[in-house]
Amino acid sequence: MSTDLVSLKVLIVLRSASDRELLRRGAGLASVPAEVFEADGAAAAEPVLAKGGIDLVLLCAGLPAAEKTGVSKAARAAKERPFIIVVGEDGDGADVDGRVSKPVTADEAQSIVDRCMRTRIPARVLVVDDSATMRGIVRKILSASKFPLEIAEADEGVKALQELRGGGFDIVFLDYNMPGLDGFETLSELRREHPNVVAVMMTSLDSETFADRAQQAGAAFLKKPFFPADIDAVLYRFYRVDAPPRAA
Repeated sequence: MSTDLVSLKVLIVLRSASDRELLRRGAGLASVPAEVFEADGAAAAEPVLAKGGIDLVLLCAGLPAAEKTGVSKAARAAKERPFIIVVGEDGDGADVDGRVSKPVTADEAQSIVDRCMRTRIPARVLVVDDSATMRGIVRKILSASKFPLEIAEADEGVKALQELRGGGFDIVFLDYNMPGLDGFETLSELRREHPNVVAVMMTSLDSETFADRAQQAGAAFLKKPFFPADIDAVLYRFYRVDAPPRAA
């Protein structure tokens, strides 16, 4: 995930001035440069959002539901819709994209804001499957994600490793049953050469031990057929942001 020459506009909407200051300090120490705006509620936040250009909204869970709704509606109406992350526990069904815990210390604020800001930086994803149809399905699901992704493909393990050696990939979706190197053989080489790349093993095999084997090899596991929510769960874990509660 490259952050070269990237700067983000972040709107912090929290009632408490001290809490806003803590998150502002966190943004100042984050790995992605940021221009920070502050608001203590919906009335102050809505004009900022109406001007456009905001990439990320950090929204206080403790605001009244009507105020959170006002902020989220203003954000959704913006030409370039920002990512909305609730800070703290939230149970009233606000229309948001993710959740994080409320920081207490400056170090926590830096870590949390850094993770939130990275949800706006495109991650590079490699889809590896010998089936063009399956690659197309995974690509379609990834393309519809709320996270910004740059997607490439490979149709077998050797080509995948060649792509990976070019550098810059963050996540690999890896089919198990392929000609030549199978998924686990490819994963073994991937782990040796690129230990920080997130790997997701995919298979249609109906075996409880397969998931355990994938996890022991350092990969997440998806059983075909899977759904957009399954891939979303992988992406939320990658960004280390909690998914919002599903609507009832």
